[in-house]
Amino acid sequence: MNGPAAQDIHDIKPPIVISNGWEWLWPVLGVLAVLAIIAIAWWLWKRSRSQMSIVPLVPAHIRAKQALTKALEMIGQPKEFCILVSDTVRMYLEERFQFHAPERTTEEFLRELSETDLLTVEQKESLGRFLESCDLVKFAKYEPGENELRELHSSAVRLVEETEPVEIANAAPLPIARREPIANH
Repeated sequence: MNGPAAQDIHDIKPPIVISNGWEWLWPVLGVLAVLAIIAIAWWLWKRSRSQMSIVPLVPAHIRAKQALTKALEMIGQPKEFCILVSDTVRMYLEERFQFHAPERTTEEFLRELSETDLLTVEQKESLGRFLESCDLVKFAKYEPGENELRELHSSAVRLVEETEPVEIANAAPLPIARREPIANH
């Protein structure tokens, strides 16, 4: 069969795909599944946020007074006592006035503070004496007596009390709040 009849024979054609109309179903179901997962995650997130209560933060002056009261337990250790008291005052001033105190040396801090009107002249002078006395204990190994340490403590408490915010009569202060989860019972 090498003749004209052999040239008429062609190879088998591949099968023809006949659409049944349902090819779109799997991609659509995949997209719907992803959207359902996102919706459920969003709903769970919203539900957990709605179960959180607003707990007011303790104001800076109250935290500072608490820390200064606790510092009295360390009055027998002058260096640790002075570190705690001076750090408490510096942190208080930073939180109360947004003045970056903890990262600076005493000289830098007092120089920058002198250029502000955050404290009165008397308060700045008292704070300067306080920080310099603390530095003597912290860095120069000065060993003050208990009376000197109590005076440093009193000076720190006085500064906090003089600079704490004044509440307006018959008006509750607006608390700075953070969210904490409510315990499920």
